[in-house]
Amino acid sequence: MTAALTAAWQGPRALAVHAEEVLARTPRKADRTPEQGARLDAATDDARRGRTAFLAEHGQAVYDALTGNRTRYLWLDELLDAAAELLDGLVPTREQMAAEAGLAQAEKEGREIDQAVFFSGVLRHERAGLHLMESLLRPTDRALALLPEFTERGSVELGRLHVERVGDAAHLTVTNPDALNAEDNDLIAAMDVGVDLALLDDRVKVGVLRGGEMTHPRYRGRRVFSAGINLRHLDAGRISYTDFLLRRELGYLSKLQRGLLPADASGNPVTSRNAPWSTPTVQKPWIAAVDSFAIGGGMQLLFAFDRVIAASDAYFSLPAAQEGIIPGVANLRLPRIAGSRLARQVILSGRRIHATEPEARLICDTIVDAADPAALDTAVAAAVEELAAPAVVANRRMLGLAEEPPSVLRAYLAEFALHQGLRLYAPDVLEKTTKFGGTS
Repeated sequence: MTAALTAAWQGPRALAVHAEEVLARTPRKADRTPEQGARLDAATDDARRGRTAFLAEHGQAVYDALTGNRTRYLWLDELLDAAAELLDGLVPTREQMAAEAGLAQAEKEGREIDQAVFFSGVLRHERAGLHLMESLLRPTDRALALLPEFTERGSVELGRLHVERVGDAAHLTVTNPDALNAEDNDLIAAMDVGVDLALLDDRVKVGVLRGGEMTHPRYRGRRVFSAGINLRHLDAGRISYTDFLLRRELGYLSKLQRGLLPADASGNPVTSRNAPWSTPTVQKPWIAAVDSFAIGGGMQLLFAFDRVIAASDAYFSLPAAQEGIIPGVANLRLPRIAGSRLARQVILSGRRIHATEPEARLICDTIVDAADPAALDTAVAAAVEELAAPAVVANRRMLGLAEEPPSVLRAYLAEFALHQGLRLYAPDVLEKTTKFGGTS
């Protein structure tokens, strides 16, 4: 198989080599002329066209070669490293990515787009794509290491995320107070671990996500659910395509909705108690408690939850038109939840929905009085008690299969993987991130 792939790769490889040669002769972005930029763009486009065509025909074979015919589960970075070793030029090397790591977003050459081409090519093939999605449902190594401590103490600090078991519930509290709980690479990694711990702990029956109190001047002392992606980090080049934009959707968000696959890198169960023969994944119901607002990625999160409780002064928005990127899986889920017309208003025009509006009932299950400081806590406690019922997990599993079959999610993610990578380096996005770079 490897010999055949190597032979088939020679034509696209020549285009990739030529693009690297043109890049090596071209000054850095700030110093190049329009003509130099156009020559580099043409060579880069040819190389990406070659990679895309190669993966369309051979993507399944490539993935099988990387994973031992789907007997090995690899994380995203491991898959990229293996692909770089298997076929020279198919994806950027670790060294090439490291060379861009310290640059502002507008100064990078966009090598992450080549990662996007690769992952999109894999996800377009059904067997490869579904296996890759399964791979990201496994518990993280950090969660497995912290599980004994969490089980014994009932709490753990994960940097910008505090996880605590209270009765039947695991409460995940986001603590990124100076940035209005905006998401960045570190928070995505912490969320992956926190969700794992909630799903792995047998004493936890329900998960709860809420934002902590702010130190930001405009919201000092108030709780905030989420301000979405950290635009300052995006401007600075510190939002990773792989570790943030793709891992977020395939990792903890998918675990919230589809459950956790209790397996190690070899596919062996982590614990037989959590992996009965009848249910390959560990699922639990999840509650979102929304204070102040859920913007962008914060609103996206709500679509994966079984119960959404919000304060009456909260609002929700997906400012995709302002930020220029794709709002995760919202384009797939919001039309199903709220209807196509409202989804287009929210996603395409940036409509903000306030908790007091009738349309908010399509997003939230319960609205509580913001003037009563105990109201949200009381509503969460009642929801935990209700969702801890034994039959809830089985029914949420069936609802999930009916609403969003894995094959449907895979097809969406194949397009998302490519176009989110392209949007990350689109001229309008680079202009907007520079504008927003000074704000949280």
